[in-house]
Formats: sequence, C-alpha cells, structure tokens
Amino acid sequence: MVGMTTRTQILKAKILLVDDDEDAAQLLQQLLQSEGYSAVSVTTDPRQVSRLHAQHGFDLIVLDIQMPGMDGFQVMQSLVTGDTDYVPILAVTGEPGHKLRALRAGAKDFVSKPFDWDEVFVRVYNMLEVKLLLDEAREHAKELKSLALQDPLTGLANRRLLFERVGLAITHARRHKTNTAILYLDLDGFKEVNDTFGHAAGDELLKIVAQRLLGAVREEDTVARVGGDEFVIALWEVAGVADVATVASKVIHLLAEPYDIDGHSVSVTTSVGASVYPIAAEDGHALVNRADIALYDAKQAGKNRYHLAQPSGDQSAVELEQL
Repeated sequence: MVGMTTRTQILKAKILLVDDDEDAAQLLQQLLQSEGYSAVSVTTDPRQVSRLHAQHGFDLIVLDIQMPGMDGFQVMQSLVTGDTDYVPILAVTGEPGHKLRALRAGAKDFVSKPFDWDEVFVRVYNMLEVKLLLDEAREHAKELKSLALQDPLTGLANRRLLFERVGLAITHARRHKTNTAILYLDLDGFKEVNDTFGHAAGDELLKIVAQRLLGAVREEDTVARVGGDEFVIALWEVAGVADVATVASKVIHLLAEPYDIDGHSVSVTTSVGASVYPIAAEDGHALVNRADIALYDAKQAGKNRYHLAQPSGDQSAVELEQL
C-alpha cells in the first residue's frame, strides 16, 4: 500500500555527502549518524558522484555547490543527464545568489551555510520521506500494471493482454500475408477436481496446466487464462490448418498426462476450439469468438477432441480429430 513509509525505513536510507572539505563532510556524517541514519557515505571528489550514484542508487545526495575543479552545478548536470529518473539533491551553499540557480539546475531543496543543524535534519528527513514515498508509488504502479495484464493465479496473460497480442499478430499476418490462429480450450472434468479435492487443489492444477501450455508453444506465442478453467493460445504465425492441428493435438495429449497434486494422481482431458486468420475471421475479437464456438462444438461432440472453425460466414465447425 502506498503511503506506509516508516521512520525506520527513512533512517536506513542511503545518503551521500559531497564536500571537498573533508572535516566538514565528516562532521555532518557524524551528526546524521547520531540522529539514527545508518547508511551515510562521504566523498570529497565531485568527479566520483555520478559513478557512485549509478552504483549505489542513493536516496539523497547532500551536495556542496562551491568546490574546486568541478562545482556542484557541474555535478548536477552529470547526474541529470544519466539514466536516473529522479535524483534527490539537497544543495549546500553559503552564497544567497546560488540558491535559485541550484533549484533550476536540479536540486530539490537547499540549506545555507553556516548551518542551522535543526533545519538540516528536518530538510534531510523530509526529502528522504518524499523520495521513499515516490519509490513506493512507482513500485505500486508497476504492480498495478502487472495485475492489469496478468492473471494473478497463473501469471499468464489475461484477457486484456491477450487481445493486445492477438491484434499485433493479426497486423503482422496481414502485412506479411500469412496466418495466425487461436486455440480456445477448457479442462473436461475440472469441476470434479474441485468437488473431490477442494479449490486449493483446483488452483494448483490450473498453475500446472499453465506451465505445461507455456512449454508447448514458441516464445513468440501467447498463452492466456481467460476464465476459471478456460485458456487461450494465440499462435503468432502458422503456415496453415495443419500447423494448428499439430499444436491442438500436442496440447490435448500434454494436458491429459496425470497431475500429482498433494500426493493424489489427478487426470483431466481437454477440449479445444481453433480458428485461423483470415479464414475464420479478420479481427481479433471475432477470431477468438469463432474459436470459442468451435470449443463448444467439440464439447458437445463428446469432449477430449478439437474442432476447427470454418471459413467466415459458415458458423459450423469441423471435427478434425477425436483422441
């Protein structure tokens, strides 16, 4: 949850002090450590700051502006032009005219010399709190993005990501005048597994199925979970119906192998509906829908088999093989 940054986390944050005056830097280091900060580093060489930050990813850089050889403005320029998105810099200056320039150069805040130590401690603490909250918010955003595109149980693509990938596959197929295909499948007898062994066992079965499906296709293909025990495979490129039949047969045989779940040997079969672009449909949603209809036909015909959707305009499906 965003907003849960604690004082303990702040005191463990990584701080770099940059000052050509070693005595001044060590004094500030000792005072910060006395306040409870446990990861305070010092450098007196401003030319090392960019490298050190790239290596350690400091949560705060306390940077003296007036240094010989390479001043604080040049240090900030080297940091801003690096790969880091947010560089938390507390500028230190005894020159009033440098304050605004430091903020414009990239500093997030400043303190003036001679120091008011209480002010220094408050500004350091506040800047670290903001930095850690920002990091937390970014991680949360990544998690939300992941959840928006992945099935939380199996880690497979979810429906949203599936249709993005199908759209890309169709665009590729259209451009290169080739085929792409959809396999829509569900597990025959999955309800019985839940009823007999419980939902935890059913979840474990689904996770194993997901791994088997990933192992059955190419890296460029997409495997998605779109419902309870319903999965979709989007085949990036196929030569024709024969390729689709080969993959469908492989999937059915692979998923029919027994599953070891909590010491029990569990078996299920699989029914598959298949559709091929551009034979069955010319857009992603229609292609998936035609495969879903073919899946229904396969189950109605006795399960443990696959059916192929017929050319667009013909809503029937043909049984390719019963296994």
